[in-house]
Amino acid sequence: MAANGEEAGDAVDVSAGRYGSTGLIQSKEKFEERKFVSPTEYRDQVVWVRGRVHTSRAKGKQCFLVLRQQSSTVQCILAVNERVSKQMVKFSGNVSKESIIDVQAKVVAGPIRSNRVLNKQLNYLFVVSLAKPQLPLQIEDASRPDNVDDPEGLNIRVNQDTRLDNRILDLRTPANQAIFRLEAGVCRLFRDILTAKDLPRSIPQKLYQLLVKVAQTYSPSATSKNPLIWPSTTSYINKMAIAADFDKVYTVGAVFRAEDSNTHRHLTEFVGLDLEMAFKYHYHEVLHTIADTFTGIFKGFT
Repeated sequence: MAANGEEAGDAVDVSAGRYGSTGLIQSKEKFEERKFVSPTEYRDQVVWVRGRVHTSRAKGKQCFLVLRQQSSTVQCILAVNERVSKQMVKFSGNVSKESIIDVQAKVVAGPIRSNRVLNKQLNYLFVVSLAKPQLPLQIEDASRPDNVDDPEGLNIRVNQDTRLDNRILDLRTPANQAIFRLEAGVCRLFRDILTAKDLPRSIPQKLYQLLVKVAQTYSPSATSKNPLIWPSTTSYINKMAIAADFDKVYTVGAVFRAEDSNTHRHLTEFVGLDLEMAFKYHYHEVLHTIADTFTGIFKGFT
């Protein structure tokens, strides 16, 4: 890819220095004037945005770019004018998908209120990291639902082995981005709600868990013989904290289940939200605490 679209026979490039490749970032200089904003932020002013090229389509004297930051997208429009040259438009249309680019433009409201469009006054476009032209999978294909027929009749599916072999690309899909954000949100609300109820957080002893994993590795039958290992070391440690007069404790941590299973959707690894508490007179004291926790989590997402 030519750095500035310089080709024999081209006209004078009025956009020289406004686009190209930034080269390898080596922390040699600081761009204090570049204050990057999220695509979801709407400001009627000139801003810098860094994102991945989701789609790129050049048509005549215009180029339409869609940038993506995690699960947010924003549309960019370049059109030949006194500041944007044909070379710049051609260069923008040739940037491969999933490349990271910096653009400077004026943000204006699009025709659909939920969209954000960077208008034709796009001043700068620099490639920060150029992706390979051929990728193992396309984000659009990996984002298609598996159990719904494609309305366009393409019926394109990405196999599970392809997803796992290219996990970095698969995690860029909106569904996977949403899963991890929801997981983080539930954990945060769980901690905030129980902390507000004066429940101390129990920190599982990592050395104990490590010894348990080693024992399971070299002696698979250990899980059936040692009640401390099964079903969860975290649960046992929290029960131990109750007996140590902590009264109420909670833990947020990774849980691994190693039992044999013949199912295709067996849950072997998950984030456990563990709550242990002693009640004084009636087990409804525990039920009320659990109910308040679930209610607070559900309200936190509304």
